[in-house]
Amino acid sequence: MPVSDVVREGVIDVARQAAAAILEVYAGAFEVERKEDASPVTSADMAAHHVIVDGLRALTPDVPVLSEECADDVEAAERLRWTRLWLVDPLDGTREFIKRNGEFSVNIALIEDGVATFGVIQQPVTATLWFGGPGHGAWMREGGSERALRAGRGDPGAPLRVAASRSHRDARTQALIGRLGPVDPVALGSSLKFCWLAEGRLDVYPRFGPTSEWDTAAGQAILEGAGGILVDPRGRPFRYNQRQTLLNGDFIALGDPSLPWGDWLDPGGAR
Repeated sequence: MPVSDVVREGVIDVARQAAAAILEVYAGAFEVERKEDASPVTSADMAAHHVIVDGLRALTPDVPVLSEECADDVEAAERLRWTRLWLVDPLDGTREFIKRNGEFSVNIALIEDGVATFGVIQQPVTATLWFGGPGHGAWMREGGSERALRAGRGDPGAPLRVAASRSHRDARTQALIGRLGPVDPVALGSSLKFCWLAEGRLDVYPRFGPTSEWDTAAGQAILEGAGGILVDPRGRPFRYNQRQTLLNGDFIALGDPSLPWGDWLDPGGAR
């Protein structure tokens, strides 16, 4: 079921408020701390977290919020009882934030019975915003205008445009890229890769190694709304808040679902 206009616009406003809080920190000097897993965190992460949690609780008080910055405070047994929740990454791409390259985002997704049914991604530096959900479409707002998005190949004869993370690229990713034939690698940070897939500016985004559920949920919703897919190596779309862990497995995201992704992942045909 699509979200109401009031909820949609309310979530978009919350994402923009979070972006403004991030930019206040981004404009000055900031400290970088390390979590227990050694991943970085800054005061911008926490500022955006508080804006989003407070905003979503006011907007939809009956829907719990699971944010990256408070996930450790919620017992798995409790959250697994939630059939509907907001899944949030207040600042996706903290490493990119620290590098000051602008390639970071605010991610907010609505999860219903495990499915990411609605997502919002806001890029603070450009003020560009993407939103949508599977079966209901996807849109981009930029500079006061809005346009519908449709994922897919612009020129079937051109090299595949492959998203390659600036911060997470390994030997398996390189090996897969080598099996794709002519490619045009595009280095891009955070969940912006899903947005570019939804826009038709990218064709393939492979990811091997762990991500967390809040890293992919909003992007998956928007990409599926635009007609693309995100699947695991067995072709199954990701589902959320269904397991004890909040870590994802490997995946491949595609603007055009008809691309031969299975052959790329399993060149020997044993999949």
